Amino acid sequence: MADVTYMVRAGSQAACQAELERMCRLLGAQSATLPTDAAGTGWVARAVATKAPAGDEPGRDPGV
Repeated sequence: MADVTYMVRAGSQAACQAELERMCRLLGAQSATLPTDAAGTGWVARAVATKAPAGDEPGRDPGV
């Protein structure tokens, strides 16, 4: 299992897929699951981190 995982929840499959793709692009993540409604709480999908987001170097204060 990856150290960092992200989840998207949306009201439709299309919205979930669109936000999953956006999240992966912005965070440098990779899709881990396709959107599914199996959980019964709308549509969900997950992604895993493949690299640290830009500006997220160790020891750097994110508030600076």
